[in-house]
Amino acid sequence: MAGMIIDLRSDTVTRPSEEMRRVMASAEVGDDVYGEDPTVNRLQERIAEILGKEDALFVPSGTMGNQVCIKVHTQPGDELIADRNAHVFQYETGGAAFLSSVQIHTVQGEKGILSAELVRSAIRPDIYYMPRTRLVCLENTHNRAGGTIYPLQVIAEIAAVAREHGMRIHLDGARIWNASVATGIAPATFARPCDSVSVCLSKGLGAPVGSVVAGTRGFIEAARHFRKLFGGGMRQAGILAAAGLYALEHNIDRLSEDHEKARMLAEALASAKGCTLDPGSVQTNIIIADIGATGWGARKTVEMLKASGILVGEAGKERIRLVTHLDVSFDQVRHASRMISEVFACST
Repeated sequence: MAGMIIDLRSDTVTRPSEEMRRVMASAEVGDDVYGEDPTVNRLQERIAEILGKEDALFVPSGTMGNQVCIKVHTQPGDELIADRNAHVFQYETGGAAFLSSVQIHTVQGEKGILSAELVRSAIRPDIYYMPRTRLVCLENTHNRAGGTIYPLQVIAEIAAVAREHGMRIHLDGARIWNASVATGIAPATFARPCDSVSVCLSKGLGAPVGSVVAGTRGFIEAARHFRKLFGGGMRQAGILAAAGLYALEHNIDRLSEDHEKARMLAEALASAKGCTLDPGSVQTNIIIADIGATGWGARKTVEMLKASGILVGEAGKERIRLVTHLDVSFDQVRHASRMISEVFACST
């Protein structure tokens, strides 16, 4: 494998397979802004069915999906509750403030997982000079926590608190497919307590573009308005939706392979000099490893691994992130594991 680059930065680097490309090329299309693209309509119907919701809407990206949902659920001046490492807070360029004029009350969950009592403690009192708490955003699986899975019982408990206080719940389910495959729990079961859900097609499922949001028919009608306002109205988008339909049919069950690959890498990292990681904490396809004891810092570690043909990401000053996906084979994972051991053997 000399000279080969093994890309473990994210599952977003996957590329459509040849068969997926053929399906895209032959897709039946129409104008989706008019609601006339049959392939987009089939994708939306299929996602609504999978998630147990009344309706769904195809959007260009996961960030747009989350931000459209926040916009529908809130009014300017409102507040939403999220984990301090949630995607909606860390990686969406301040979209909640810019697009919806709402602020995010961040709380520290346990490995990205909030509790009902933590949510209850973050709800603002009903006093005129305080913002109104109107929304809770959950993330399943949780990216920055290392692909952790939200326990179903915890989601139900948070939902009960939200209902008690007249609040809504949005589930950022970009990687809900991983959570479902790892636990055997259907996506609809994870989604049932939530008022809206966003799911991604272009990460582990391997489609080139696209996410879908789901909720009630009234919610999706409002979401369609804001999708257009945010610049997400697409025309002959069936070419992209066809990739999503193919991914749903062919690439969900195989996510278990990515989880197995992640466990292999986790074992290598756990035994590498200067690296701290509990392999048992790796639940899906994301690994967050503490490399503080190497004395290198994350940036230098990333560069050293890159020089050995292994691409990983920074997850903090002394943490790195590795993500397995369908474009990395088991042989490549084994090779990456050997290279990781060799590189870390040089640490102080």
